[in-house]
Parts: sequence; C-alpha cells; structure tokens
Amino acid sequence: MTAAFQFDSRLEADTIPVGDLALSSVLLLNDARFPWFVLVPRIPGASELTDLSDDEAVRLMQEIRIATRVMTALSKPDKVNVGALGNIVTQLHVHVIGRFRSDPAWPGPVWGHGTRSPYPDHAATALIERAAALFAEA
Repeated sequence: MTAAFQFDSRLEADTIPVGDLALSSVLLLNDARFPWFVLVPRIPGASELTDLSDDEAVRLMQEIRIATRVMTALSKPDKVNVGALGNIVTQLHVHVIGRFRSDPAWPGPVWGHGTRSPYPDHAATALIERAAALFAEA
C-alpha cells in the first residue's frame, strides 16, 4: 500500500495554503519581508527532483514557470529566485521568491537572514486572494 501524501509539519507551521495546481500544492511562506511561494508536489515520499517521473518533472517545471509569472505579476520583483534545497525539510518542495534590491537580505540568500515577520491576518488574506486569482488565470 502506498503512503498517503501529507505535508511536512514544518511546512504546515510556516506557510499558508494558496491552492493546488495539477501536481503541486501552492503555499505562501508566512514572512512579510519576502513574497515567497512554496510548491510542494503531492508525491508521497519524494525528497529529490529525481524522485519524480519524467512526466512529473516536466509538470513541476511548468508549475515553477507559472508560479514565477504569478510572482512577477503579484509583486513586480527585481528578480525571482527559484530553489529546491531540502537541507532542513527533506520533503520535496520548491521555493519561488520575489527579490528586491531593497529587501533586507539583498543580494545574499534569504535563508537564515533575520527573523521571520508573519503577515498580519488581513494582509495574508488579501495576498492569498490575489495570488489564487492569478494562479486560476495561469
């Protein structure tokens, strides 16, 4: 019997659900300092990109491209960073982060920089609604 898909508890604790694409769930990292999506392919046990079938890998790349377009439309960043590290959370997930020359970590990486600043509830709700509408159009 194949294990059911479930989110790593750290992803659940640090993110807010936006919606689902064909392969991946889209989450918003709850850190108002950086516009930041996390794509999590709903493949039980996947930790590396190579754990995906060829078709799933192609689909994930398509979804990364969609998330990048949504990020660009949503936040108008100077640059969009995409990465799949998994050093702490081993469940396969891909970060799509809007970066600005004015952000507190620029030009360095966002990981480990400062203290996370959660969105106020009303701001998170508005951002999720806008992002979900953009993903629906993509």
